[in-house]
Amino acid sequence: MKIHRLLIAIALLAASQQTSAAELTPDQRYDQLQRNLGKGWNTWDARTVLNHVYLPYGLAVQLCLLDDDGHRADKFLIGDRRENAPLLHPGPHSYDGSYTSIDVKWNGTDMRVESAAEGEKNIILVTPAANSSTAMTLVVKPQGMWKRGNTLAYDDNEFRMSPNSMQMTIKGHIVGAPSQRLGKEYHVRLDRPVAIVCSGSETTIAEAQQFVESHGKQLETEKRRQYGSDYDCYNAMQSVLGWDNIYDPTIRKVITPVSRIWSVEWFGSDDMGGFTLFCWDTYFAAIMLSAGNKELAYANAIEITKAADGLGFVPNAYFNNGFRSRDRSQPPVGSMAVWTLYKKYGEKWLLEYLYDELMAWNQWWMEKRLNKGLLSLGSNEYGMITYYRSEYAQHSRYGAILESGLDNSQMYDGVEFNPKTSLLEQNDVGISSLYAMDCDYLALIADELGKKKDARQLRKRGATMKRNLQEVWDEKSAFYYNRSTKDGTLNRRTSPTCFYPLLAKVPTEEQARRIIEAHLTNPDEYWGEYIIPATPRNDPAFSDNEYWRGRIWAPLNFLVYMGLRNYNFPDVRHQFAEKSKALLLKSWLKNGYVFENYNATTGEGDDEVRSDKFYHWGALLAYIALMENNAIKNVK
Repeated sequence: MKIHRLLIAIALLAASQQTSAAELTPDQRYDQLQRNLGKGWNTWDARTVLNHVYLPYGLAVQLCLLDDDGHRADKFLIGDRRENAPLLHPGPHSYDGSYTSIDVKWNGTDMRVESAAEGEKNIILVTPAANSSTAMTLVVKPQGMWKRGNTLAYDDNEFRMSPNSMQMTIKGHIVGAPSQRLGKEYHVRLDRPVAIVCSGSETTIAEAQQFVESHGKQLETEKRRQYGSDYDCYNAMQSVLGWDNIYDPTIRKVITPVSRIWSVEWFGSDDMGGFTLFCWDTYFAAIMLSAGNKELAYANAIEITKAADGLGFVPNAYFNNGFRSRDRSQPPVGSMAVWTLYKKYGEKWLLEYLYDELMAWNQWWMEKRLNKGLLSLGSNEYGMITYYRSEYAQHSRYGAILESGLDNSQMYDGVEFNPKTSLLEQNDVGISSLYAMDCDYLALIADELGKKKDARQLRKRGATMKRNLQEVWDEKSAFYYNRSTKDGTLNRRTSPTCFYPLLAKVPTEEQARRIIEAHLTNPDEYWGEYIIPATPRNDPAFSDNEYWRGRIWAPLNFLVYMGLRNYNFPDVRHQFAEKSKALLLKSWLKNGYVFENYNATTGEGDDEVRSDKFYHWGALLAYIALMENNAIKNVK
């Protein structure tokens, strides 16, 4: 009877917790989610991956290097191209910071930096490589982050970090080699393994190594068991998302910017870090994160969608200085991302929380970009606001092209901007198709929320857009083309966006077959060892090999692949996924990089400066393979 009563009590407690959770508003749920995310040890600091921070208190241990000539390295960013910048080879990074690993090369020293965390305990293990040509001084810098008024005490053999808000202290000590305290930092000769132990108990170097090693093996074993032969794909995706994940003190949120380089070098500050969220980039991050971390997936989908507040549309860009693109948006993939999260986790509050912004964004495209039955890219006028780079490209031809996401695509060469309409003088197949897809996904969301009138309206909008897209179908060449709004001529310069009607299920099965045979699998256009280029191989701009002119971009692959899933071409789809996987693993297995874009001839990512070495959407190449091999489940 006692056991029976205990079970009843446990059931009642669980029910009460569920009830209380259900009573929270979406705002409260998200606040709670962010507070849960912003806890524990992790590489939260955007400015350097070698600063381990304990949230929510902002207590930190930063690692720096000092060579015998007095040169010091304080900033460690993956893919940093500055002169004499440390070279980093990222390895696994769990989302919760329980294990991280990264190899560092600088001025003749090679070392591996690993960390393992459990609750308040964190051990950072630094292991110099046997092939290091010179010894180095490791600088260990305990500190309080983001001006939170923490208390730090430094002794010769121990440091102590305490938040002023509560009675708790994290004690740290260095084991494995003698350390010398110099003011508020410790110097250690790095000629043997060294561990920085943040724990209340004394720990030997052997115990520290065992603790870190066990956490690394646990993460690898778990992921290998889950993903099998696709382990390398998942590891690459989790690594780039894990290392790019940060806490931003200006908004007090955990987010996953496109890369630390973009965040710190473009819009960051020396004392606070920074972040750069682009519209479709961040939605893609949310989709990828949905495979392994619900809270991070939600956080990114919510932050970029809520950036629409006061604008009526999701902006092209959102930065930590408060800047949001007020003249333009970017490809509407938000409903696709949010529906993906809902089908994975089934939590209706997320739909409720983001529906109004997504619906307003859908309406905005109709009001601001509809042009002779299809959408055109645009850049509106707006009153000037004092932000850094606030005048960047607004109400201009270039601003309108940026709305496509394909910044310098040859598709827009010679296309004029009409300042009176704020639109390019061209109907855009890509944006029009994505809009029709957005209507489909948003109608599904409206159905779930019981908004039947909205659902009918969305399906009517989508159907009209799909019908109008058939007007730019060319029967002879079997392709969809952008169309001049001045004289109605078709623009024969294409990109993968001309395959986007597949996403909206516009072509018939026969039309889709002709598109695939004539263009996608045509080696003169888009097929090859490495696929698919942003510019067809027979276009003169392909040889430019510069940004969106000729190079391969993972988001284009992803959207075209998602379009293929709407049709019955399994062999082409499988080859597409395998080629995407091979492209990603070429650089990941060699140097741990996940590039922003890739050379379509050689498969290299580092042959051009305008290719960030660790840009999270590059991992969509892995996500495609994981979907194709049913290693993760997605919705269609």
